[in-house]
Amino acid sequence: MFKSVFTRYLSVFMLIILVSFTLIAFVMSSIVSNYSVNARRELIEYTAETVIHSINTYMNMLGCDFETLIGEHGDNFRADLSEHARLSDTVIFITDTSGRILVCAGSEEPESDVPADVMSEVLNGMDDFSFGNLGGVFSSNHLNKAYLMKRSDGVEGAFFISSATVRNNTLTDQMVKTIIISVLWLFLIALIAIYFLSERISSPIREMSVAAKSFANGNFSTRVPVKGEDEIAELAVAFNNMAASLEKNDELRRTFLGNVSHDLRTPMTSISGFIDGILSGYIPEEKHKYYLTVVQSEVKRLSRLVGSLLDITKMQAGERKFNMVKFDICEMARQILISQEKRIDEKMLDVEFDCDLDNIYVIGDTDAIHQVVYNLCDNAIKFSFPGGKLKLNIFTADKKVHFSVYNTGNGISAEDLPYVFDRFYKSDKSRGLDKTGVGLGLYIVKTIINSHGETITVNSEAGKFCEFEFTLKPA
Repeated sequence: MFKSVFTRYLSVFMLIILVSFTLIAFVMSSIVSNYSVNARRELIEYTAETVIHSINTYMNMLGCDFETLIGEHGDNFRADLSEHARLSDTVIFITDTSGRILVCAGSEEPESDVPADVMSEVLNGMDDFSFGNLGGVFSSNHLNKAYLMKRSDGVEGAFFISSATVRNNTLTDQMVKTIIISVLWLFLIALIAIYFLSERISSPIREMSVAAKSFANGNFSTRVPVKGEDEIAELAVAFNNMAASLEKNDELRRTFLGNVSHDLRTPMTSISGFIDGILSGYIPEEKHKYYLTVVQSEVKRLSRLVGSLLDITKMQAGERKFNMVKFDICEMARQILISQEKRIDEKMLDVEFDCDLDNIYVIGDTDAIHQVVYNLCDNAIKFSFPGGKLKLNIFTADKKVHFSVYNTGNGISAEDLPYVFDRFYKSDKSRGLDKTGVGLGLYIVKTIINSHGETITVNSEAGKFCEFEFTLKPA
C-alpha cells in the first residue's frame, strides 16, 4: 500500500513539475528567440540606413558616381564598410546587377557570387527579410536583407546585409541550463516532501488495515491513533467510532446469546421436567392441571421470544409491511389497560389516564402501534414500585399526537439512557426484575415508530421515575 501511494504521488508530482518547466523553457526560449530575431532585424535596418547614408555622403563629398567610389576611393570606402560590419556583427557586400560581388566587408567571406535567380528576385523588388543561404552564397543559413543601388538612369546594383547570429544562443543555453538545474533541485525537494506526505497518509491506512485484520479475528478492541485535524484524522476518528460500535454490538450479541440461551433453556427444562413427572406418575393426577398450566405459560413465553426474533428479522430485511389506517389511539390504550388489570391490581398501582378528548384518531398500522403501546405499558408495570403510579397521557401539540407512558419506579440510570433502544440491551443485567426479557422490546418499539416517520424519546431518573413518549400523525 505504501509503495503504491508513494509511487503514485511521486509520479504525479514529478510529471507536473516536468511538464510545467518544459512549458516554461519552451515559452522562455521562444520569447528570447523572437526578441533576438526582432533585435537583429532592427540592427540590420539601422546598419543599412547608415551604409546608404555613408555611400551618399562619399559620393557627394567626392563628386563622383558609385563606380568611381568603388574603384578610385575603394580603400577608404572598404574601411568604412568594414567598421559598419564589425559594429553590427554582419556581413555587408555590394554586387552589380548580374550578382557579381564588388565589395565585401565582415568576418565571413561569401563562397560565391549571388545566383541569377536570387538576383532576379532582388531586382524585381524583393525588399523583405529572408532566411537562408542566398542560393549558396553562404554555407549556412543567414538572416538577409537586400537593397537596390539606384541612380537616375536605372539600377547600378545591390548591397546585401546578412547576419549569422540570428538567435542569442548564449542567453538561450544559459537559460536552459538554469531551468534544468532548478528542475533537478525541485525534483529533490519534491521527492523529500512526497516521501513524508505519503508516509503521513499511508501510516494510518496501514494501521487501519492491521485493525481490520484484527476485527476479522474477532478482536474489536484495536484503535487507530488520531494525528492532526485533516481528512486522514477524520477517517481515523470514523474508523475508531466504527470499531467502538462493532465492539459494542459484539458485546450485545454475546449478552443476547447468553440471555436467549438462558431464556430457551429455562422454560424447556421446566416443560421437560413437568411432562416427564406427569408421564412417569411422579406428579399426582390432581396436580396435572396446575403443572400443565405452568407448561402452557412457559410455551407462551417461548412463543413470545421466537416472535420477537422473527419481528426483528422481518424488519431488518424490510419484509414487514405496515398498513396505514385511521384508528382511535385512546380506545386502544383503554383496551390495553383493561387487559393488564390483573397485574396492575397485584402491584396496587395508581393508574391515571389523561386524554385531551374521548377519541383521538391517528394514522398508523393498528397492530404495530398496539405492539408499541403494549410493550411500553408492560415495561412500566413491570418496573413500577408496588403502590406506585402509572400514567398514560395522550394529547395534541405541534400538529402531532403525543403518547406518553409514565411510571414511578426503578427508572433508568444516566449511563444506560443512550442505549435503551439498542438491540439486546438490558439495563437490568442481573435479571433481578426482568426475568423474561432479552432486550428486544424497546428496539422493536423504536423501529416501528421510526418506520412511521415519527420519533420516540425517554426521560428518566434512576430510583424515581421513567417516561417514554412517542408521536403519531393525526388523522
